[in-house]
Amino acid sequence: MGYPNGLVSQGKQPLFSFGVISDVQYADIPNGRSFLGVPRYYRNSILVLQKAIQNWNNRQNISFALNLGDIVDGYCPKDQSLETVKKVVKEFDNFNGRVYRMIGNHCLYNLPRSKLLPLLTFPNVERAYYDFSPIPEYRFIVLDGFDISEIGWPHDHPHTIEAQNFLNGKNPNLEKNSPNGLVGLERRFLKFNGGVGKEQLKWLDETLQDATKSNQKVVVCCHILLDPGASSKEALLWNYDEVMDVIHRYDCVKVCLGGHDHKGGHSVDSCGVHHWVLEAALECPPGTDAFGYIDVYEDRLSLIGTDRMASTEMVFNH
Repeated sequence: MGYPNGLVSQGKQPLFSFGVISDVQYADIPNGRSFLGVPRYYRNSILVLQKAIQNWNNRQNISFALNLGDIVDGYCPKDQSLETVKKVVKEFDNFNGRVYRMIGNHCLYNLPRSKLLPLLTFPNVERAYYDFSPIPEYRFIVLDGFDISEIGWPHDHPHTIEAQNFLNGKNPNLEKNSPNGLVGLERRFLKFNGGVGKEQLKWLDETLQDATKSNQKVVVCCHILLDPGASSKEALLWNYDEVMDVIHRYDCVKVCLGGHDHKGGHSVDSCGVHHWVLEAALECPPGTDAFGYIDVYEDRLSLIGTDRMASTEMVFNH
């Protein structure tokens, strides 16, 4: 059987399959451009989502869907934020299965965490990181890349204050979303990124210990990127190095999935972990798409992308 975008079936049945989409960033506003000048199709992106859900439902073997963050755009008029989030969530509800989500910076531009997490049906509305096992052999870990952040928390929250102090020490620009004067990996120290806090790092370590004991393979998901080679330096987690230090202590993590950097990207790090960044639904001109599904095998993940989302094989190194 042939697959879109040049991938060829291995002839073996996957253990399970799941749908993927990222950076829908819907808003009922005219088309615009990113700060780099890339066209953005705010109203069309919900049509891409609708096609994705129809595609997954038609396949009838998609166990769950993974939304990699940013379901609404920061330019959405703030008096429409709540209804816009509800509208996109309602579209996801048309999928015949469970949707697992993570928060992105654009979600937090629209609503505070206290409103956002219950709307997005997180397993624990007190925090935005969690794990789940679709089958005993695999575990998915969803990280909160905006745990330490200037956005989403109340202004006087300890995580906001920690983020402000951190950014002030790393980025001398008055406009903290500007990388001017920052060199190389320093360019990640921007307000639209964030960090993973100490409590979450401890939880990650304990969860990976448990996965190792259970002989599970692990897929880590985070809206912000965890490897400098995967895509732009400006889209990296502030403390990606601390997170990857924890991940690299264990052999169980095989793949890290992310969004945030709309053009997508891929790398394999020094320990053989694949980092795959999904192309954004937002930047699909009318008539084009960016979504896919992933077939999961014992020794690899196989992403079958549609149109602007590249297909790939992520073969494990051991």
